[in-house]
Amino acid sequence: LKAVILIGGPQKGTRFRPLSFEVPKPLFPVAGVPMVQHHIEACAKVPGMKEILLMGFYQPNEALSRFLVSAQQEFKVPIRYLQEYAALGTGGGIYHFRDQILSGGAEAFFVLNADVCSEFPLQEMLEFRQQHGDMHSFVILGTTANRTQALNYGCIVANAGTQEVQHYVEKPSTFVSEIINCGIYLFTPAIFQHIGEVFQRNQQELALEDSSNGWQRAEVIRLEQDVFTALAGSGKLYVYKTDGFWSQIKSAGSAIYASRLYLNQYSKSHPERLAQNKPGGPVIRGNVYIHPTASIDSTAVLGPNVSIGEGVTVGAGVRVRESIVLHGASLHDHTCVLNTIVGWDSTIGRWARVEGTPSDPNPNDPYAKIDSETLFRDGRLTPSITILGCSVTIPAEVVILNSIVLPHKELSRSYKNQIIL
Repeated sequence: LKAVILIGGPQKGTRFRPLSFEVPKPLFPVAGVPMVQHHIEACAKVPGMKEILLMGFYQPNEALSRFLVSAQQEFKVPIRYLQEYAALGTGGGIYHFRDQILSGGAEAFFVLNADVCSEFPLQEMLEFRQQHGDMHSFVILGTTANRTQALNYGCIVANAGTQEVQHYVEKPSTFVSEIINCGIYLFTPAIFQHIGEVFQRNQQELALEDSSNGWQRAEVIRLEQDVFTALAGSGKLYVYKTDGFWSQIKSAGSAIYASRLYLNQYSKSHPERLAQNKPGGPVIRGNVYIHPTASIDSTAVLGPNVSIGEGVTVGAGVRVRESIVLHGASLHDHTCVLNTIVGWDSTIGRWARVEGTPSDPNPNDPYAKIDSETLFRDGRLTPSITILGCSVTIPAEVVILNSIVLPHKELSRSYKNQIIL
């Protein structure tokens, strides 16, 4: 068994700015560890996992290399990064590196998109494939969405008895199905034959167009639109439906929601990561992650859903709720931080209030997913979480509401519903 994690590259993640200026999005900390570490951890738990490949078109940089080295040591499984020469799409990348994926005689491999958070029921997908389908069938992880939100995802129509996928439509314009694609797949080497057919077809179409830069475009293959749509109804593709948590992490606001889902899971999977109320320690409400190097005053109140990074300083009487505070940040006495991501090395002055509007799914609808809102609606900034880029300084006694502050800014007054460039 192998696993491939698709981490994309720098031209994406625009909805994740200004946080993606500092680290590649897959290394952004969610619930205290880099986003993609949750994927690696889940893959490493599967018995027989021989290698994990990260695939994308980020330039190999120091942060990525450091992360890979530490992850290999922690999870005792070889982890490599394969760099695409350009954005090849979800299918083009794995097709381009098919020899690397199949080397060592891989019988099956998982493909996971890095920008989802999930319980990753990988073992269950393997067992499901043995019970349904044959050894050459492919499995998509699916979950239930509500009727209106399903239109934003890949929709799957499956046979109720066998779970065989009969029809697949990516982001349909009218309602097709409530079962959506989670971006987590189990493939066998036979998938490359199907991706190869798409590649051949692309080449033929380009030859007819006679375009000079066609070689590159033929290699851009999307698993969802190009491969699954064709495979549906052929008896080769099955869907495994999960009731576990799942969410996309497209925007910075969805990182706080993902953090909540992972922190909830920690009570079962990593209780040691959750902070406890101790005599002389801060007041902890609900699930909170605190990095061991953070210094927190005993009169602070944290939680629920708070993640405090490395070397963070939290002063007396500080209140933090539904927020991610990144490493090196400093919250001075009596500040209030709600629904906010506080960037690396940022400082919030005494008695300041920094607050955003949560962009959570409807809590009364068990199938609701997070809406990927655009930044602006009707020419105005959509109220969402407040984001402070790295090294932002907020003065004492001001209020920052529903705003995005770009890195290295020193504010002098209060702001509301603004992008501060």
